[in-house]
Amino acid sequence: MWIRLFNAFVKITGFIPQFFCFRTKIHYEDKKIQGRRVKGGAIVVSNHTSVFDYAVFIFVFFTRTLRTVMAEVLFEKQPLGTFLKMMGGIRVDRESNEYGFMGKCEKILSRGGLLCVFPEGRLPKKGEERPLPFKPGAAYLSMVTGVVVIPVYTNGSYFTKKRAEVIIGTPVYPSELIDNNKTDKENVTAINDALREKLLYLEKTLEKRQSKKEQTV
Repeated sequence: MWIRLFNAFVKITGFIPQFFCFRTKIHYEDKKIQGRRVKGGAIVVSNHTSVFDYAVFIFVFFTRTLRTVMAEVLFEKQPLGTFLKMMGGIRVDRESNEYGFMGKCEKILSRGGLLCVFPEGRLPKKGEERPLPFKPGAAYLSMVTGVVVIPVYTNGSYFTKKRAEVIIGTPVYPSELIDNNKTDKENVTAINDALREKLLYLEKTLEKRQSKKEQTV
């Protein structure tokens, strides 16, 4: 309960400042199918461009408490670590073989919560092809819980003259990708590949819309 209350406080007090920082423009692959409102348990999956992706998304999905999987390095910086913990951030120690965070994620989803995962696992380095190969965590969670996955792509334009632009895709349903004749590992791979392809599609869709807008100006 206190996590939701703190999230509400941050959103209300931070709404105007974030508007001037990001000026986020939200696009939709098909708004009739999936808009900003998300009902029940679901996983938001996005490309990773900056530590500010999370700050943008908590306002994109304004009516929900977004529980986000985050790297240990963020929690080790104070007072940022305390703030993220109060926001309900889920710590992942990337160099550890301890996967207790997966149990926390499953519990959140089973209770109808909204989880955010950046499956690239880290920020891409200069010169690396984007998005990076996806880690299987989000795909696995969607398979074992049965919740839908909502793909989101962001152009990462923060604190610049250009607006941050985000496109929300139509949901990916793991049940439609699971083959009972295949192993769990094969099914997770199939879901993971579908999510990455969807993000690439959203990237191209957003680029086309931006190009079309520039041509009409």
